Amino acid sequence: MQLIALALAACSVLAGCAALPGGKPDPSDRFERFNRSVYKFNTAVDHAILRPLARTYVRVTPRPVRIGVSNVVTNLGYPVTLVNSFLQGRISDGMTDTARLLVNSTIGIGGLFDPASGMGLERHEQDFGLTLGHWGLHSGPYLMLPLLGPSTVRDGVGLVPDYLLLHEIETVKLFRNNPYAEWSLFSITTINRRAQLLDEDPILERSYDSYAFLRGAYLQRRDYLIHGSDQSPEQQFPDSDMQGAEPAPPAPSAPSAPK
Repeated sequence: MQLIALALAACSVLAGCAALPGGKPDPSDRFERFNRSVYKFNTAVDHAILRPLARTYVRVTPRPVRIGVSNVVTNLGYPVTLVNSFLQGRISDGMTDTARLLVNSTIGIGGLFDPASGMGLERHEQDFGLTLGHWGLHSGPYLMLPLLGPSTVRDGVGLVPDYLLLHEIETVKLFRNNPYAEWSLFSITTINRRAQLLDEDPILERSYDSYAFLRGAYLQRRDYLIHGSDQSPEQQFPDSDMQGAEPAPPAPSAPSAPK
């Protein structure tokens, strides 16, 4: 919760953050100067800590183990998708999500394996920010959150109920009485998620303006998830969900500090 609180607290300084000097504010990125400062900070942390850890993780961990870790992390966070599918009135998707969670939690041994996909139970991607967008709430300006990365004002607010939901379900409660186990889960989730993005690093580094590239990719992806498109996700984002790739878990929530 500390990371989310820090990220949302950062929003309090946005009133003093205008556009870049000499330029007219972009309606989708009114806080560009602030966002670029946060992006620079996030990049420094990533290059100093997260990326080296992710590269080491990939180098020393066999791919089947990494897939198993991704499956477990995805399964732990899947109640967020399930609940938000129902909140959006997607009853069919919600029933599929319920069946998927039950199958992978039982037959899949706590999510270690993914038999639900073999049964034709499609994996969806939902969160409370998407739910707010589904019911017509505008995304608001683009917002780069400290440590958490790309977001918008709407999606940043949506992190809170998603975190509270995950923190109340029984799978997370198993770790609550053991803060060291909770922090271990958070660390594994973070490193695993970063490892899945290593292949995207060259694309970002080759771009003329990596900040603008990331902003555009994030906003287009979120728009697709809310409004859909004539193109499939694979056509719009060919590198984000390749066949046979390890499933991408939801963004991790920071655990409570040890008492």
